[in-house]
Amino acid sequence: MVCVCNATYCDTLDPVVLPALGTYVKYESSKAGKRLERSEGSFQRSLHAPDLVLTVDTTQRYQKVKGFGGSVTDAAAMNILSLPETAQDHLLRSYFSEEGLEYNLVRLPMASCDFSLHAYTYDDVPFDYELTHFSLRDEDTKLKASALAMSKQPLSLYASPWTSPTWMKTSESFVGKGTLKGQAGDKYHKTWANYFVRFLDEYAKYNLTFWAVTAENEPSAGLINNYPFQCLGFTAEQQRDFIAQDLGPALANSSHRHIQLIILDDNRLHLPHWAKVVLEDEKAARYIHGIGIHWYLDFIGPIQDTVVPTHELFPDYFILATEACIGAHFWERDVILGCWDRGNQYSHSILTNLNHFVAGWTDWNLALDLEGGPNWVKNYVDSPVIVDTSEGIFYKQPMFYHMGHFSKFIPEGSQRVGLVASKESKKVDLEYTAFLRPDGAVVVVVLNR
Repeated sequence: MVCVCNATYCDTLDPVVLPALGTYVKYESSKAGKRLERSEGSFQRSLHAPDLVLTVDTTQRYQKVKGFGGSVTDAAAMNILSLPETAQDHLLRSYFSEEGLEYNLVRLPMASCDFSLHAYTYDDVPFDYELTHFSLRDEDTKLKASALAMSKQPLSLYASPWTSPTWMKTSESFVGKGTLKGQAGDKYHKTWANYFVRFLDEYAKYNLTFWAVTAENEPSAGLINNYPFQCLGFTAEQQRDFIAQDLGPALANSSHRHIQLIILDDNRLHLPHWAKVVLEDEKAARYIHGIGIHWYLDFIGPIQDTVVPTHELFPDYFILATEACIGAHFWERDVILGCWDRGNQYSHSILTNLNHFVAGWTDWNLALDLEGGPNWVKNYVDSPVIVDTSEGIFYKQPMFYHMGHFSKFIPEGSQRVGLVASKESKKVDLEYTAFLRPDGAVVVVVLNR
C-alpha cells in the first residue's frame, strides 16, 4: 500500500488537537490500509479490565527528546525539485507541516556523499590552506538551500562531512582507506577544522543556521581497505585529538560557538569504547555535546551492550540516532513499494532506541527515485518517499506513516516516562513507549508486529 501524491492531490492530516479531560485521541495505521486514522474515546472505569493494561507512571522520568526527521542529500533535493512546483510543496508539507509529520530534525551532508551525482568537496584546489577557493556548489545553493527554504517550521539542522578534499588525505582519493595527513594540531587538521567554520559561514548567507555538526560521518569507514565511496578515517583516539586541538577550538573561536558537536556518527557497535576514549579526555570533552549512532550493524551490537553503558557512563551527553535506511545490505532489495514490514522495522528501531535513552531518530534520504537513487556508486536504498519523475508523482510508503507515529506526536522537549504492562502477553509481542509532552499531554505509542 502506498499513497500517491501529485500536483493536485495529496493526503493530509489535521493538526493535533489535545483531547478534553477524561478522553483520548487514537491514531492507527495498519497493513490493511489505515494511515494515521484518527478516532476518539473516553476512559472507562470498567470492572472488566482487558487482558493487558499499560499503566503510565509519570513519576519515572528518563531522557528528553530532541526530535525526528530525515536527510537532505543531493539525491533527495534533486528528486524533490524534479517534481512540478505544487507537488514539491505537497512533499515538503507532508514531512514538515502541521498537516504532515511535523519533522523538526534535518541532517545535511557537508558536500558530497554516495547520494550525489559525483564526488566533490568545497575546496578541491590543492594545498589551499587558507581556503581562499572554498565555495558552496550548485548542489547546495540551488538544491539543498532551495528545498530547506520551503519549510515554514523552525528546523534543527545538522551537518556531517563524508570526506575532506583529497589533497588533505593520505590516500589522495575521495574513496578507499585514508585519514587526514599528519597529526592533530598540524596545518592539515587546522585547515580541515576551519573548513567546518567556512561551511557554516556560507550557509548562514542563505539564512540557514545549524543546530549541530558531527565530527565525521562513519569515521570507521575510512579505515577499511577499498571503501567504495566518500570517507575519511579516524580512530577514536584520532577523533579525540582532532576535536581537542583543532575542531573544538575552531568552532569555539568562531561566530558559531553555540553549535553542538556530535561524536561517533557511526554504528553503535563502537560503543561504549569510542565514547570512553573521546569523553574521558577533558580537553576534548568540553567541546562535545552528544553522540550519534547509525543502525546498520544493530543486529551484532545489542543496545544493552552499547548504548546503555554509554548513557550510564556519560549521562550528560545526549545520544541521537543520526542515520538509518533499509536496502543498504547486499541481501536486501533496494526499493519495495508499499512494503509494510519496512515500516515495522522503522518503528521497532525507534521504539528500541527511545526506550534506551536515545533522544531522537533521523532517517536517511527524505526522497529517492524508483531505483533508490541517484547514487554515483549505485548504492541504492529505500526511502519513505519515492519520486516518479517521469509521471510528476510521489509515493508515501508505510515507512512514512510509521515515522509519523513518533514525529507528529512527540515534540522536542517531551520526556520519556514509565510505562508498565500488567503482564507479559504471550499471544502478541507488543512494543510500546510513553512520553510527557511540554504541553502536559501524555503520548503512548504501541507497535504490534
